[in-house]
Amino acid sequence: MSRRLLTLLVAFALPLAALACTGPEEKPDNYVDDMAREHKDDSPIKGVNGTLADEPTAELDTQEIVYANVAGQDIKGYLARPKGATGPLPAVIVIHEWWGLNDNVRLMTRHLAAEGYTALAIDLYNGQAAADPDQAKALMQKAMENLGDGVDNVQQAHGFLKDKQAASKTAVVGWCFGGAWSLRTALVLGPDLDAAVVYYGQLVTDKNELNGLEAPLLGIFGGADKGIPAEQVSAFGAATAELDKDVTIKVFDGAEHAFANPSGTHYKAAEAEEAWAMTRAFLAKHLAATQ
Repeated sequence: MSRRLLTLLVAFALPLAALACTGPEEKPDNYVDDMAREHKDDSPIKGVNGTLADEPTAELDTQEIVYANVAGQDIKGYLARPKGATGPLPAVIVIHEWWGLNDNVRLMTRHLAAEGYTALAIDLYNGQAAADPDQAKALMQKAMENLGDGVDNVQQAHGFLKDKQAASKTAVVGWCFGGAWSLRTALVLGPDLDAAVVYYGQLVTDKNELNGLEAPLLGIFGGADKGIPAEQVSAFGAATAELDKDVTIKVFDGAEHAFANPSGTHYKAAEAEEAWAMTRAFLAKHLAATQ
C-alpha cells in the first residue's frame, strides 16, 4: 500500500462525527447529517431547470460499462465519448451527488463528453440511486463506512481511463458527496491527475494531507450552504495558499447547497451556468494536449 493511500485512509477512518473540517473553536459536525439537513426539502426528480437540463447538441457514443471490480463485485459506470472519435482523448472521472448515479449525472456526463472528453460517471453506491433524502442518507452512510472500497473504486476508474481508453490526460469532477470525493481522488492520485473540480464538497484543511494535492483545483461553493460553511471554505483556501497550491475558489453569494443541480429544487440558473462556464474553461486549460 502506498504511503499516500495509507495517509488518506487514516484520515478517512476518523469517526464520522469528526469528518467535517472545522476551525479550532468549532464543534465538528457529522458530514452525513449535514448533507441530510441541506437536502431535507430537496428531491432529485422534481422537474428540470435551465440550459444544463437540455441535451447537448454534439453526437455522442454512450454505454453502461464495467470499469472496476471492488470487493469481488463488478462496478458499472456510464461512459460517454464524442461520436466517431479516434485516437486518445483527455478523460474526466465524474462523481455523483449524494443521490447516486442517476439520470442527471448521466446528463452531465454527456455534457462533458460534448466538450471533447471521454467522460466516465462512476458509481460509489453499488448500482443504487436514491429517490428521496432518507434513502440517499442511508446510501451515503454506507459508502462512508466503506471508505477503502471507495478509494479502490476511484483508483480503478482512473486506471480504466488510462489503460482501456488511452486517456491523454485525466481530471475529476464531482458535486456534493462527489465533490468531497473529487478532492480525495486528487489527493490519492497526486501527480497522476491533471485537474480537479469540486462542487460544494466537504473539504480537507489539514496541511499535511493537502501536501498531496498536485493537480490544479477549481472549487465552487454556495455562500448560503450551511453544510459546507464559509469558514470551511476559507480555511481550505488559506491552507492551500500557504502551501502554494494551484487552487481557484469561487463562492456564489446567496446560493444554497446543490445550487448547480438542474434536476433539484435548489437550482439557481444564472449561478449554475456561470459555474459551468468556469468548469469548461478550467478543464480546457488543464486537459489541452499542449499543456
